[in-house]
Amino acid sequence: MKSSVSARLNADLLDEKYEQWCDDPRSVEENWSAFFEGFELGNSQSKQKGAKASSGAASVPAESPASDEHSINFRGKCVSLVYNYRTLGHTQAQINPLQDAAPRNPRLELSQFGISDADLDREASTQFFRSGQKMKLREMVTGLEECYSSKIGFEFMHIHNTEVRNWIRTRIENRFSDNSQQGFDAATALRWILESELFESFLGKKFLGEKRFSLEGGEGLMVLLNSILEKCPSSDVKEIEIGMAHRGRLNVLRNFLQKSLTTILYEFTPDYVPAIVAGDGDVKYHLGYENVRKLADGEVRLSLAANPSHLEAVNAITEGKARARQRIIGDDGAETDRKQVLPILIHGDAAFAGQGSVAEVLNLSQLPGYRTGGTIHLIVNNQIGFTTMPEDARSSAYATDVAKMIEAPILHVNGEDPKELVWAALFALEFRQKFGRDVVIDMYCYRRQGHNETDQAAFTAPHIYGKIAKKKTLGQAYKADLVTTNTLTQEVADGIQNSIWDKLEEGYLTMREMEKQGDRSVFSGSTAQAQPPYSHAPVDTGLTLERIKHIGDTLTNVPDGFNLHPTLAKRFVPRRRDALESGKGIDWAFAESLAFGGLLMEGNAVRLSGQDCRRGTFSQRHVVFYDNKTRDRYFPLQNLSGDQAKFCVYNSLLSEFAVLGFDYGYSLGYPTMLTLWEAQFGDFSNGAQVIIDQFIASAESKWQTPSSLVMLLPHGYEGMGPEHSSARLERFLQLCAEENMQVGNFTTPANYFHALRRQKKRGFRKPLILMTPKSLLSRAEAVSDIEDFATGTCFQEILPDDKEFANPEKVDRIVFCSGKVYYDLVQHRKENGIEDTAILRVEQLYPYHEEMVKALSSQFPNAAKFVWCQEEPKNMGAWSFINPLLMETFDARIRYSGRKAASSPATGSKAVHKKEQKALLDNAFNV
Repeated sequence: MKSSVSARLNADLLDEKYEQWCDDPRSVEENWSAFFEGFELGNSQSKQKGAKASSGAASVPAESPASDEHSINFRGKCVSLVYNYRTLGHTQAQINPLQDAAPRNPRLELSQFGISDADLDREASTQFFRSGQKMKLREMVTGLEECYSSKIGFEFMHIHNTEVRNWIRTRIENRFSDNSQQGFDAATALRWILESELFESFLGKKFLGEKRFSLEGGEGLMVLLNSILEKCPSSDVKEIEIGMAHRGRLNVLRNFLQKSLTTILYEFTPDYVPAIVAGDGDVKYHLGYENVRKLADGEVRLSLAANPSHLEAVNAITEGKARARQRIIGDDGAETDRKQVLPILIHGDAAFAGQGSVAEVLNLSQLPGYRTGGTIHLIVNNQIGFTTMPEDARSSAYATDVAKMIEAPILHVNGEDPKELVWAALFALEFRQKFGRDVVIDMYCYRRQGHNETDQAAFTAPHIYGKIAKKKTLGQAYKADLVTTNTLTQEVADGIQNSIWDKLEEGYLTMREMEKQGDRSVFSGSTAQAQPPYSHAPVDTGLTLERIKHIGDTLTNVPDGFNLHPTLAKRFVPRRRDALESGKGIDWAFAESLAFGGLLMEGNAVRLSGQDCRRGTFSQRHVVFYDNKTRDRYFPLQNLSGDQAKFCVYNSLLSEFAVLGFDYGYSLGYPTMLTLWEAQFGDFSNGAQVIIDQFIASAESKWQTPSSLVMLLPHGYEGMGPEHSSARLERFLQLCAEENMQVGNFTTPANYFHALRRQKKRGFRKPLILMTPKSLLSRAEAVSDIEDFATGTCFQEILPDDKEFANPEKVDRIVFCSGKVYYDLVQHRKENGIEDTAILRVEQLYPYHEEMVKALSSQFPNAAKFVWCQEEPKNMGAWSFINPLLMETFDARIRYSGRKAASSPATGSKAVHKKEQKALLDNAFNV
């Protein structure tokens, strides 16, 4: 192929164009592309005549007899060599402490680039390696090996942003020539490692056979964490939110968060009872902790989130907590833009590759409603998951490959090289602070014990654990190395070790003495939040009519020049104005916005997030107006008053697990805010079942971390098939105990309004799980009057029958129900002229308000037949939960009216649905 590009080229321009072409052939002009394609062709032909073919390295041109072309050809080889080391150098880096030598990648052999031994003493330079510094090719190869194939393997060439990629490249290639490693303090690093190592050894000796999920073999984690911490004050980081699983957790609690040693030791004793945590408590390696670390140049608040055994589940919660803290301290763009609160997530290699929630949380990283300014991910790469080896655990080359989807730089680091660990940690913090993006450190290490201290790993991995058994511990090996190299004297090194051990012994003796004295109050360290017990006491959640009208006016006024969609302008807004003026016909979405508006004007921020929640799945909400021509957005609820609290509403990514977890974490971090998560359809919430089971339902009992999160789950049987009918009410009710949360299925917009406001008006916090309406959103009867929202009104757990009975004594049957079926029952009763049946609505199913049920039922003294009516199948819905409660209340048999038991929530046939619905309505009045 001929090219119009002259052979006498500016060398720097050649470098630049070749690098661009390697990244994307379409990014350079056509003649440049043809020029480099010619090089490809020439090199390919040359290799076919005798050179060994290479499948991976970028090709370079065969040499031309002409001296100028010979020179430019050599420069092209150098550029290609540099580019390929940057791309592939990590594949032969010395990152695995269990390998005697790193494997060499044949694609980086010099022969693959047409370079011979004779070329090694030729002068070489390229502006893209060490700023064009001239050197022998031999020196360049040595420099590339040192930068890209030593104790850190770098993956960054997948990043499309040139500024980011060049910044990373500059840091990598200058790290041995600048001052970035001159401040390394070997004695401090040794102390961090020995604190971790001796802590585990001490626990193993004092509490033989006790599970602790030790960090042995991965002590380098403490070097990473402490290096980041010490740099935080000078990097403007004031707080760190940490999420991690159980492995190494006790070590992190003690040696990073500095939890009381006596408390940790006491938790190992046979007589330990978690008296400082209400409810049922949890095992010691699941508990959270908070502390403020005082450093030489400032203070940093540390918070470790409590977590279950479900690996990676805590990630989203940690991100939500971090975002909440950023809001509280003004690090949300008000003063600084997410620089002062740093999320750190600590992962295991098998879990990072295997758990789908990891990808969901990574996907939050740059989204407006969920970003936290970048997360530092630390992977303790034990190279095993329980007993499963990497070749059985993932299809990717690395455990970290999933992070490439968000273009995060990845550093694979040898976990037994403290100096490189410190450099990687400082690099990660600097990168995060500069670019506000996630960064991953993949620390290769091993697990000295089995999955836990009672597990024998050699059963399934005899070769690896044979190697590990022969290895010195990192602390002892590093200590010996520092003495051998005269970095530390033997006396100083021994002094560091002895002082740590003496402190552990002292803590143990103190704990035993306190235990003898029976003084448990001195064992501090719980992050439990005590709160008053649940109460059914009414709370005035009404608003003055003046405020209701002010909020309503704001909701129905559109700025001048704003092009509202014609349908909204002709129907949606006028309907609200009519309701406001007449005081009649306030629907669900209007009631919701009035509740939000009242809280905002009273100083409570509101956050709503979920799939399509700005408009609402059923086009009912419209809390954001979009200009029909420009798509400019207007938020009426952000324009209530000059001193109102902040209103946020975000359409989420198509995820339940990560988003619900994030919003739950937000509710923990910002307790005065009303935080709501809405499912597109209620049954989609089962995509986040781990968050519901392990956190929302049980966190208060396990860790005493209360939350007032609201879950909005569209629910109702309307012939839409099995997938969009049920929000699985039965699953939430099955989780109810110890007044852990509130579950409701409401029938009026006013009750919805009061329930939302009640969340911020009581002295205790409980999650609120709501089966929200679908067809009721627009049903003419399902509306409320303005007086139902006024001062003096409140939420009603049980609603009376709206029918006025001429003679209540003639009522012999009471039908109990909740939600949409109430309106169908009322219509059936009216159409059939039934006068002997009352209908009571159990709006709040849990906690069950027995006294109110009795009070409202007492209006019908001769009622002897009690029926529970529901739309769901008998093995679903509220029946199994409510039946024993009503039986105890009335000391009578409770009759059932609803669909028969089924494995699927609903039929897929509209005709069958109608037939079933008619039957259950008939049955309610006759069973």
